[in-house]
Parts: sequence; structure tokens; C-alpha cells
Amino acid sequence: MSDAAHGDDTDFAVMSGAPLLIAGMVLALANFMVVLDTTIANVSVPNIAGGLAVSPSQGTWVITSYAVAEAITVPLTGWLAQRFGAVKVFVIAVAGFGVCSMLCGFAPSFSALVGLRVLQGLSGGPIMPLSQTLLRRIFPANQQAMAIGLWSMTTVVGPVAGPLLGGALVDNVGWSSIFFINIPVAALCAIVAWRFLASRETRTERNPVDFTGLGLLILWVGAMQIMLDKGKDLDWFNSPVIITLAIVAAVGFVSFLIWELTDKHPIVDLKVFRHRGFATATLIMALVFGAFFSSIVLMPLWLQTNLGYNATWAGRAVAPQGIFAVILSPVVARLSTKVDGRILVSFGVTVLGLASLWRAGFAPDIDFFQVSLPQVLQGVAVPFFFIPITGLALGSVLPRETASAAGLMNFTRTTAAAFGTSITTTAWQNFASVHRTTLVGSLNGVQGMLDTLTKGGMSAAQALGQLNEMTDSQAVMLATDHVFLVCAAVFMVGACAVWIAPRLQLSGQPVSGGH
Repeated sequence: MSDAAHGDDTDFAVMSGAPLLIAGMVLALANFMVVLDTTIANVSVPNIAGGLAVSPSQGTWVITSYAVAEAITVPLTGWLAQRFGAVKVFVIAVAGFGVCSMLCGFAPSFSALVGLRVLQGLSGGPIMPLSQTLLRRIFPANQQAMAIGLWSMTTVVGPVAGPLLGGALVDNVGWSSIFFINIPVAALCAIVAWRFLASRETRTERNPVDFTGLGLLILWVGAMQIMLDKGKDLDWFNSPVIITLAIVAAVGFVSFLIWELTDKHPIVDLKVFRHRGFATATLIMALVFGAFFSSIVLMPLWLQTNLGYNATWAGRAVAPQGIFAVILSPVVARLSTKVDGRILVSFGVTVLGLASLWRAGFAPDIDFFQVSLPQVLQGVAVPFFFIPITGLALGSVLPRETASAAGLMNFTRTTAAAFGTSITTTAWQNFASVHRTTLVGSLNGVQGMLDTLTKGGMSAAQALGQLNEMTDSQAVMLATDHVFLVCAAVFMVGACAVWIAPRLQLSGQPVSGGH
């Protein structure tokens, strides 16, 4: 680990009184809006898929397209802020997010919605890092911890409110409303932020932008995501399209690495990976967040498509994870100043693994209470992972590298979420097909079961349909358990891998948490 130099070159323009309170609340609200939009769509996927005539697995593209676009924009945020000013970029991004949200709500087709979600992700990408940057800029040094605590709370509350609000809106208003709700929030944030922060604009510089690196980044990430999303539909590597996408992704990735390591002004500063603590924390973030986000996408999808839950009850079933997440976040932030971060991360990820292992034992007759209990346990784990892993990563780099490291970690997190969701939904379908074949082959006394059903008043076709439905339901249940078992294994690997990182000196100041 490199020793961090003392001092901070952050450009401060502190505020005070009511203007500071209003500006701080608006910055936190804008961040909340972006975080909320990531999870509010999770419980809406079956409704969107049904409304636009696509399968539920295709419906997850609404989530992955947004995440990939957001990830691609994050590395550009620093250059945009230096070139045009952090306040201008923030206000334009928030306004653009609102406009794209409106257009998403009016999308006439699924392909149009996916394209508009890409634009929404491109607009939303800079909001999170810039909201944190501007909070640090306007708050006095003695109030920095409070400001970051306010910001961190929005990243914890957002995933809690998303499923609840999304479920209620989808069932009572329609899926378009989950996008329309962003319009007044974005308008308020853009107007108030410009009113109170325009005079606190950051200094601007005409730095060159690494367009080649950006192009290679878009190329390999885009090719990889399309390959993961379309692989099952095109029969994977039996399709020349998938083979071509795989080659483009591989060549693009290698070219991206070579270019970024040799360019004078790289869009992604890969040299920060020379710090063992940062490299380890980022790898763990990719593994754990990919599995975590995949599980919170899969849960409502499974509940709605196989257990008959509507969006409202699916949201209520997954929301309990937020109870302890909200309560424990400030406690963990304080603990992170006194306890080795590796201990906190290892504990949090282990608990995530136990919650996932618990879900791997679910059965088709499981009730609402049994579904919700593991969510409560997961809520205990969330702050113990997200808050100290951020401190472990950013505390391992030099002060001048903090912005690059934070951007790269955010990029890794959002990309892992998109890739993980695609891999998980594809694996879920594949496991279901395998288990169905196994179940059909092991059925005994099929004719007797059919006779019993027909004697109960069903027609032969109805009896066969009932038996087929029971087999499908059991196959999907086994597939769901299988996915959660794999996620549990990933979490356990992450809990052990954190000890590769060196121990950091405790700073005495709470670290900020990502979502």
C-alpha cells in the first residue's frame, strides 16, 4: 500500500445558513433520485415486459442498458467538470435525466424504451459523483462528515424505497409512472441547484479528452453486454453474431488496457491498480456487488412470475432489507474509524452469503414471512460491506488519485451490476430447463396422476396442463435455489479475498459509503 500524502487540493467554496441547508438537501435528493431509479425498475420488469410484449428475461434489459450507460459516463465526469464546471454539468445532467425519464414513460415499444434508458443512464452517470463533489465543496471542513453522512443515507434509503414505491405505482397507476415520478424531482433539483450553486462554480481547464480510450471503452463494454443479453436467444456460440461480439469484446478490452496504460491523459487511470488495497477492494466490489444486485433483481422477478405476487407485494417482500441498513449505516460509519475495515467487510459479506444460503432452501409453498426474513438479514450486511469497502479502496491511493479511483470504482460497480444481472437471468433460465428435463425424466405414475385429476372434474387437456404447470413451477424453484447457492459461494470468496488487502491506518473520520 502507498502512504497517502497529507493535505487535500479540493477547491472549497463554503456556504452557510439556510442556503447551505437547501443546497445540501437538493444535492442529496438528486443522488436519491438516481439511486431510486436503479431499484424502482426491479419490481416493474414483469409489468414492462407484459405491456410491451417481451419475455421477463428480455425485460431485464431495461435495467442492464441503464447500468451500462451510466458506467460508461462515469469516467467522463471528471473531464466534463474540469472543462465546463461541476455545477453546470450537474444541472444539465439532472435536467437531462428528467427529460429522458419523461420520454421513457412515453416509449411506444420495448426497443425504444431500451434506447431511452441508455440516454437516461448517460445523463444519470455524472449525478452521483458530482453530488458528492459539490457537497464536499460547499460544506465547511468541520461539517464534512455530516454532509457525507447525509449523502450516504440517500444511497441506503433509495434501494429500500425503490421496490415499495415501484410496486405501488405499477399496480395502481401503470409502469410508465415509475419514470414520470422523476420529472418534478429533476426539475426541482436542477432549478434550485442552479439558483444556489451557480456562484460556487468550479474552476475550468481545457484538458484534452481521451476519445480513443472512450471509444474502446464503449466498444468492449457494449459488445460484452449485448453478447450477455442476446446469448440465450441466439444459442450462444453456435451463433456467428455471438462469436463476433465475443471477439470484439476481447480485442476491445485488451486494446483498451494497452491504450489507457500508455496514454498521457487516460480517460480511466488504470495505474491506481498498482495499490494492492485498491485493486483488492475493486475486485471484491465487482464480485460481491454483481452477485448482490443480481439477487435483488431476481427476487421480485421470481415472486411475480412464479409465486403469483403482484408488484406491490413483491416490493414489500424485498423491502425489509432496508430496515437495518438504514439503522446501522451511521453506526458502521463510526465503527470504520475504530475497527479494521477488513473485519467489517468480511463480516458483512459473510452475512450476505448466509442470507443467500438461506434463500437456497426456499420451496414453492413458501409464505410472505419466510421470504422476508432473509431480506432482514441482508439488510444487516449491506452497510458492513458498502461503507468500509469504499474506505478501504480510497484510503489505499494517493490524495491526487482519489477522484480517478472513485470514478473507476463506480464504473466497476455499475458494470458488474449490468453483467451480473444478464448472467444471472440467463443462468436462471438454463437451470430451469435442466431441472425440468430431469424432473420429467424421473416422474413415475404420470397416468395415475392424470386419471386422478380427470376424475376430479378436469378435462384431459386441463389435467395435462396442470401437471405441466406443476413441473415448471418446481423446476423454476430449483433453478432459483441453484442461483442463490452460486451467489452464496461468490459472497464467501469475497469475504476471504478481502484479507489480501493491506491494513489501513484508521483516520478517525467516517468514510463515505457507495450504494
